[in-house]
Amino acid sequence: MQFAQRLDKVETSAIRELFKLLGKPGIISFAGGFPDSAMFDVQGIREASERALRDEPGAALQYGATEGYNPLREQLAAFMQAKGVAGLRADELIVTTGSQQALDLVGKTLLDPQDTVLVESPTFLATIQCFRLYGPTVTGVPVDVDGVDVDALEQMIQQHRPKLVYLVPTFGNPSGAMTSLQRRLRVLELAVKYKTVVVEDDPYGDLYFADAPPPSLLALGAQVPGSRGWLVHCGSLSKVLSPGLRIGWMVAPPDLLAHATMCKQFSDAHTSTFAQATAAQYLQAGRMPSTLQNVRQVYAGRARAMCEALRLHLGDGLSFHAPPGGLFVWARLTGKTGFTADGNLLAKRAIEKGVAFVPGAPFFADKPDNSTIRLSFATADEGKIAEGIERLGTALRETAL
Repeated sequence: MQFAQRLDKVETSAIRELFKLLGKPGIISFAGGFPDSAMFDVQGIREASERALRDEPGAALQYGATEGYNPLREQLAAFMQAKGVAGLRADELIVTTGSQQALDLVGKTLLDPQDTVLVESPTFLATIQCFRLYGPTVTGVPVDVDGVDVDALEQMIQQHRPKLVYLVPTFGNPSGAMTSLQRRLRVLELAVKYKTVVVEDDPYGDLYFADAPPPSLLALGAQVPGSRGWLVHCGSLSKVLSPGLRIGWMVAPPDLLAHATMCKQFSDAHTSTFAQATAAQYLQAGRMPSTLQNVRQVYAGRARAMCEALRLHLGDGLSFHAPPGGLFVWARLTGKTGFTADGNLLAKRAIEKGVAFVPGAPFFADKPDNSTIRLSFATADEGKIAEGIERLGTALRETAL
């Protein structure tokens, strides 16, 4: 069978492949980027679905508009307004089947094989794969604890003239980095100066542990004249409510939104109307603030527990910054004390010890750093985290034997 040539540019996710190794009994997994299902507001979602069937059963169970179920679009616009996006209207966004579909629609509407895309280095693996499917060159821009290096970004924009720049400014996956306010404003200024589309992916922005992060690029757009015309914002309820609902959204300039809507018609006609109606009822009921308060508190405790355990059991064999939010600790093996600096080797030894994580190399579009690893603290309680990191420390020490 002859497959499309575009498939030559992509391969199966290394993370998905790793999951095949996790069937071994007793494995403690820090591999997935999933929220903890134990924290889903099942009662609130149940009540929301019942209200959706009671109040508008025809709309909830019928085909719907490609742009999205209008009551949900209105609730999402209000949700974004509460986070500082002044004046956002429902018709300025479309509902997507998770934010992953929003990224795919960006690729479909903007990218050609001769184009270049700039992404953070490291960045969300699925985005690299998604964009590569449409043929462009995907190139990484350095990231530090304060987010994307904006000086390097400007130099690379000048050099490559990219079709778009993709960023996860708030608690990036996998880096956990939070882009500073000053850098966010500079990114918007670069978008206007070079007439370059900037895609802001924001699935983790509500998962902060202490102080709230700086406003999103979308919220800051009003401070940089002309920047909204070059900005695409992708949001999601997956990490804060339920990934099973598959509710995401895209805010974009009108022409791009229209083209994305057309492409979505070809893909799935519309996102599940029942899921949309349920999400609309949930947001309208006002349960989200308490849900967010709960998950922030739980994840903050787990992040703290993981960082303490890493310092205790891996010591100077690992360097990392404690994340201020999100779901991940991003770390680099130092090679000190004779321990390995190879994340792939440590991953294999760790599985033997009953603990799993994701090596960092696949998160780089180019120039992979094999010494990096990603650890998720989302789905293990503090006791399991302590046990799992102790096992990881044992695996690391054995690499020096």
